[in-house]
Amino acid sequence: MLQAASLFNQLLQHFPRTEFAALVKKHQAERAAKGFTCWTQFVAMTFCQLAHADSLRDICNGLACSEGKLVHLGVLTAPNKSTLSYANEHRPAALFEDLFYTSLNRFREQQGMGARKAKFRFKNKLLSLDSTTISLCLELCQVPPGQGRRQGACAVGS
Repeated sequence: MLQAASLFNQLLQHFPRTEFAALVKKHQAERAAKGFTCWTQFVAMTFCQLAHADSLRDICNGLACSEGKLVHLGVLTAPNKSTLSYANEHRPAALFEDLFYTSLNRFREQQGMGARKAKFRFKNKLLSLDSTTISLCLELCQVPPGQGRRQGACAVGS
């Protein structure tokens, strides 16, 4: 039987559970936790980013829709909104900051990139197009006499 991991699972495999557990212990993030682990919070917040979720309801409902597949990610049940909200408010953000920097260093070492020595530069000439809208006062647009108000745009510059 062919087994394929979901893309989400493949992404989470880049964050070793042993490394994550060591960071949790270092920050004492699960000091008073009663079942809602930091890993579950991390999975929920990563899902939030990937799914472009706008609210706790979007996160919790999205995870609840695939509750059977969550076991493979190390999450037993989808979190409740109140539980996730409480964890986001009371758990130390430094845990996830350290997770970011340890992962960044590991990825740089794996790719042989190391720390950046020089500023990044493009090899070829870079052309950019500015498409911002400039609002103008009606007095700046000269309308020929007898034509009244003009609707639309007017040419600015030469």
